[in-house]
Amino acid sequence: MKQKPLKCFIGWDARDHAAYTVAVKSLLHRASIPLEIIPLVDRDLRKKGVYWRAYSVDHRGQMWDAIDGKPFSTQFSFSRFAVPALEKFGDELVVFTDPDILWRADIADLMKEIDPQKSITVVKHDHRPREREKIDGVLQTTYERKNWSSVMVMKPSKCQVWTTYAVNNWTGSALHALKGFADEEIGGLRPEWNWLEGYSNPGIDPKLVHYTRGTPDMDGYADSAFSSEWWRCYDDKKSVEFPLTKARERMVEAAE
Repeated sequence: MKQKPLKCFIGWDARDHAAYTVAVKSLLHRASIPLEIIPLVDRDLRKKGVYWRAYSVDHRGQMWDAIDGKPFSTQFSFSRFAVPALEKFGDELVVFTDPDILWRADIADLMKEIDPQKSITVVKHDHRPREREKIDGVLQTTYERKNWSSVMVMKPSKCQVWTTYAVNNWTGSALHALKGFADEEIGGLRPEWNWLEGYSNPGIDPKLVHYTRGTPDMDGYADSAFSSEWWRCYDDKKSVEFPLTKARERMVEAAE
């Protein structure tokens, strides 16, 4: 029997297209199972009426959330929580990741560690950044369970707390802190599956590198850990336009 592709949603922002490219290429290069890659594109979600959260942009280009008045860094900061609704709260496991990552291991190995009875499975970081800014001068924010939501394996049927109302009206800190989920509903992954560059234990050999401060193509981060691997992946001539285009079509269809 043909194996059903694992759906992998990846955040997309025009400023992060280089990061998205590496995330897709490194994921596909290592994967031993079929995948369906779906970018979370803000304008597509808004066009279909799935996501309508309001925000403003100041003179520096900093985005500010209209719900809680706090800064946020990417166009997918909150739309990631719409994934269970896009999946119609079904029972099939799905994955979400930020785009500023480099896969160094097979996603099939990650899925072997998942307890399908958990609502969400994440690396449970104790991340308290010292910097005031990140990623091209974007303001850094601190909240409970920071960066837990940057790599998530979700069982949509157990994530029904994330209604479209919740995604568009809850505060950003409530969404990212995974409010509405009891501790026992959240599964834990080993830290190598979301290794935070510049923060996580340097003695760990990461399976997934997360450039939460900035990817190697950004000023000040050229010498980040595993940057040579990142650039080799980015410079690979293989295009990622085909999953980007096709995945947009699939995402729009799923939302109808």
